Amino acid sequence: MRRETILNAVLYLAMPVAAALAFAMDEPFLITLITRAAIFALAAVGLNLALGLGGLVSLGHAAFFGIGGYAMGILAHHAQTYSPMIDSWIVIEGTKSMPVIWLVAVVTSALAALAIGALSLRTSGVYFIMITLAFGQMFYYFAISWPAYGGEDGLSIYVRNSFPGLNTLDPMQFFVLVFVILSAVLWWMGRLARAPFGLALSAARQNAERVETVGLGPFRLRLVAFVISGAVTGLAGALFADLNRFVSPTMFSWQMSGEFIVFIVLGGVGRLFGPVAGAMLFVLLEYLLSPLSEFWLIYVGAILLLVVLFARGGLIGSLAGREVAHD
Repeated sequence: MRRETILNAVLYLAMPVAAALAFAMDEPFLITLITRAAIFALAAVGLNLALGLGGLVSLGHAAFFGIGGYAMGILAHHAQTYSPMIDSWIVIEGTKSMPVIWLVAVVTSALAALAIGALSLRTSGVYFIMITLAFGQMFYYFAISWPAYGGEDGLSIYVRNSFPGLNTLDPMQFFVLVFVILSAVLWWMGRLARAPFGLALSAARQNAERVETVGLGPFRLRLVAFVISGAVTGLAGALFADLNRFVSPTMFSWQMSGEFIVFIVLGGVGRLFGPVAGAMLFVLLEYLLSPLSEFWLIYVGAILLLVVLFARGGLIGSLAGREVAHD
């Protein structure tokens, strides 16, 4: 059995085992912390499709994270205030149903990714990075200037949204729900990476001209990857807003986009479980170091520097060796 397969299995089991231990010790805060790591991992798994396979360094993926969050916030806000979203010739009500909210979050994030990708992918390199950053900041300042939904102060949701058969206010049950979604997305991303689409996307990253000569369009491949990536990150945004029962413009900030990239770099770019390892390490460091100093991110920066200089494959790459991810 390959070392990376074993390492992936350990990482996969680490979250539910840690959550079970926290449940046994009656520590709901730790369960919430593990759930936060799982949601961050989901957002980074989405970005990893574009970054790891497609080579698209997006510094604006927080736009989709925020869109997913505001999709939840707006729908839940109208449901809790008993006011329709649109009240003209057709009435559109809010909802507290998680499946409906997830569908709206995924669709709106995918549409935004389609529009942003169609423009951004006409550039490359640093220009692509900057134009995605610009789009992210546009959404950030739009949310700040949107007083109907809290503006700069954000929007609070009093009760977590509902899922059939579950008490989502129970930290353990909500964690299980998030972990099942993360597991499904990881399985799908693994299949996608080994499918002809994933292989063609990886080939386009390495040599776009050769891909064109066999009749495949690198632009279309990258655009589809960007849309899927945005949709998954939007779903994570809806879950994150539900976890906190709060949504604010900071979900659109470029710092959030930077954190997603940090998760991937720490864990391993292009590795299926790289974002999971990176998100778990980041949240663990935040939990351990933030009580010691308000400047705890300095230590994260030092670790990131060491990874970039001496472990180019991230944590998984350094432990698993030079094996190719997704084999």
